Amino acid sequence: MILVYDYMARGTLADHLYNNENPPLSWEQRLQICIGAARGLSYLHTGAKGTIIHRDVKGTNILLDEKWAAKVSDFGLSKMGTTNTSKTHISTMVKGSFGYLDPEYYRRQRLTEKSDVYSFGVVLCEVLCARPAVMHTVELKQMNLAEWARNCHRDGELDQIIDPSIRGKIEIQCLNQFVEIAMSCMNDSGIERPSMNDVVKALELALQLHRNCIERNKEVVSVNDSAAEIRSAEPGCATDESIQCISETIFSEINDPNGR
Repeated sequence: MILVYDYMARGTLADHLYNNENPPLSWEQRLQICIGAARGLSYLHTGAKGTIIHRDVKGTNILLDEKWAAKVSDFGLSKMGTTNTSKTHISTMVKGSFGYLDPEYYRRQRLTEKSDVYSFGVVLCEVLCARPAVMHTVELKQMNLAEWARNCHRDGELDQIIDPSIRGKIEIQCLNQFVEIAMSCMNDSGIERPSMNDVVKALELALQLHRNCIERNKEVVSVNDSAAEIRSAEPGCATDESIQCISETIFSEINDPNGR
């Protein structure tokens, strides 16, 4: 049997996260790639005739085409889900990649689509941190990315794990939304994890929050430019009071954009 795949010109997601030969991805690119991969997994879980569990979701198994569209690949470990409505899992030998493996699946040898959700949560951490799921060259508490990310989230130290190339470039609401998605995916209990369809919707909201922030910044820059033009005009064309009014308007819009 011969398998034919589309040529994915940009390689894997991992190639662009922690391969120094490639320029770092922008935050918006990362969000769009995550959404594309999440949609692919959601289709596997609910869009086909039967549930397909990938079992090896990781950064190296997410391929990117020339337009940065993400596609989930490598179905060598995939498993068909149960067709019996009275069964919620498949009993099977544990397989997967270290660092991405669902701890509940590892302990109980019971496979569900929520095992893919856990692995995808680790991928989201990879995207935020730009490092592999497991590293042996760092101190012990940082070796396992999922555990380190959870600890930093619990202790309010998220800035420690964010990729330096995007640190300070993520709007706080967007960051909080993204991190909450990742943490919910990595919940120890499978039934507490969201479905991949819910993950898609949550990531789309994160992207919208990011774009809203960009638009607000553009509006502020535009108004600031207008204020600068007024200052450079002839004396008497604009008073200090009118310029102060413009500044106050800008400030009020930043603090309460929904009030406009």
